[in-house]
Amino acid sequence: QVQLVESGGGLVQAGGSLRLSCAASGSIFNINAMGWYRQAPGKQRELVATITTGGSTNYADSVKGRVTISRDNAKNTVYLQMNSLKPEDTAVYYCNARLYIRLGVTLDYWGQGTQVTVSS
Repeated sequence: QVQLVESGGGLVQAGGSLRLSCAASGSIFNINAMGWYRQAPGKQRELVATITTGGSTNYADSVKGRVTISRDNAKNTVYLQMNSLKPEDTAVYYCNARLYIRLGVTLDYWGQGTQVTVSS
């Protein structure tokens, strides 16, 4: 079991910045990658950014150049620094941890979500 606790959401004006944090606890030794996803009202959950244990990152095209994902392995925490925020970034942001079970099999854990609202 992995527990994920998110923080850092809130209300910000367009062009502003926010930093989200996600602290992992529990069976963290099997975590292969962590990331952030978001879900806006009436839309499907979508990838924002991911980072592997080796530090490789992946970003959605919609956030490239504005968002940076990072991790502090000593604190078992992953961060999402979001700059130049736009109203279309408004969504509930979910932290994800993907555990490696065996070849071809992974298991996803999710945080409770944190609301990010960008006003125009």
